[in-house]
Parts: sequence; C-alpha cells; structure tokens
Amino acid sequence: MEKVHQFKLALAALTAALTALWGWFGWVVLALAVLMGLDFVSGSAIAMKEHAWSSEAARSGIWHKCGCVLAVLVSGLTDLLLGVLLEQLPVALPFRFSVFFCPLVVVWYILSEMGSLMEHAAGMGAPVPGFLRRALAVAMTAVNEAGEQMVDGGEAHE
Repeated sequence: MEKVHQFKLALAALTAALTALWGWFGWVVLALAVLMGLDFVSGSAIAMKEHAWSSEAARSGIWHKCGCVLAVLVSGLTDLLLGVLLEQLPVALPFRFSVFFCPLVVVWYILSEMGSLMEHAAGMGAPVPGFLRRALAVAMTAVNEAGEQMVDGGEAHE
C-alpha cells in the first residue's frame, strides 16, 4: 500500500510541476496529441480488421496529422505576432491580448479527433449515442462561430 501512496504522490507532484511549467494550455495540447494517437491507432485497427490496411493509407493519415500540427503552429505564431504588434501600438488598449487563435484551433482539432474516434467506435461495432454526436456537432459549431466572430464579425465568406 505504501508503494501506491508513493506513486500517487509522485504523479501529483509531476502533474503540478507540468501545470506550473506549461499551464492549462499545455494540457489541452497534450489532449490533442493523445487523441491524434488514438485516432491513428483505432483507424489502423479498423483497417486491419477489414483487411484493408495499407502503408499508403497509413502514410496519408500521418501526413494529415502533420498538417494539423502545422496549422496549430501557424495559429500559435499568429497569436504571437498579434501580441507583439499590439504591444507596439502608441495607445493603451482597454484589454490585454495574450492568445486566442491557437487555443481555438486546438479545440477545433480536438473536437474533430473526437468525432473521428466516435466514427471508429461505430466501425468497431460499438453503439454511439446520438446525443454525443449532436453534442460534438454543437460544440464544433460554437467554435466555428467564435472564430468567425473574432475575425470578421460573423460575416461568412465564400
């Protein structure tokens, strides 16, 4: 029992140290990384189950994930650039800008990965509750609307 107690203490200390190091956003990015891994593994498992696995399709999935990571990096750099530019304005703004785009993009990808995992669960034969599908769709719509509102006041562009 003492070993379990020591493990819990070490895990709590590690979690606290990581939170102090990278804050709440680091955990969100870690969640995205875990979901991307689960999505790749579960998609590969379904392909193997259906005898449809191919290295070409696997590479395509990896390239897709790399593109997602690149989009997250671009959104982070956008936040950084905007923050630097806003600090250089000759007038004081009534707010402090730190980040906006990167967390929104990461959450968008998290919701996307969750939707894909839900499809994989169904492909593995698990029943997927309709309310969960609808909840993810509502969350994705909210994130899209928040991004559109931030960029152009909610006006849709073709």
